Amino acid sequence: MFRFIKNLFSEKEEIDPQMKYLVVGLGNMHPDYDGTRHNIGFEIVDMLAQNGNKSFKNDTLGDIAMIKHKGRYIHLLKPSTYMNLSGKSVRHWMTKLNIKLENVLIIVDDLNIDFGKVRLRGKGAAGGHNGLKSIEQLLGTSKYARLRVGIGNDYGKGQQVNFVLGRWDNQEMEKLPEIIDKSCKASLSFASIGLSHTMNQYNN
Repeated sequence: MFRFIKNLFSEKEEIDPQMKYLVVGLGNMHPDYDGTRHNIGFEIVDMLAQNGNKSFKNDTLGDIAMIKHKGRYIHLLKPSTYMNLSGKSVRHWMTKLNIKLENVLIIVDDLNIDFGKVRLRGKGAAGGHNGLKSIEQLLGTSKYARLRVGIGNDYGKGQQVNFVLGRWDNQEMEKLPEIIDKSCKASLSFASIGLSHTMNQYNN
């Protein structure tokens, strides 16, 4: 009996690191930010967990869940550090779960992309996004995959912060389920067929 239990733990420890992924949705954990454009990353990983019949559990520096897809173990993370310190949570869970940098995907809102479009990239500048700045600083590199979800830039002079932290309007809400669904599929594709093939398939 004890040998059987020991074998079970051994099997868990021997998961191939190449089969483990970390998909991080960026956002702010406080209820005041629920349903805002800046929290689209949270909404996408929430849907990934829901589709996988899993729920998040509060843990160190974030809420964490794990789903399986085509033999891959995909850990979903919602940092609880607030956006500006996202890198602290990402680095912690990469280390704790022993996940390689090339198996990390960050899902982030992007003002520079039209609403409704998504772009997958394997590296790039933070582009003024504080969450990406934090991740780049604490990981020491900008060479990590990110799924940039367009929120558009339909705001007046001096209204950028209010726009980003504002809630979706009625027209956006109608299209949001389709955008979230596409982003979920792209995230699973990243973990199953890789960055290059997923970019070819989902970058529109």
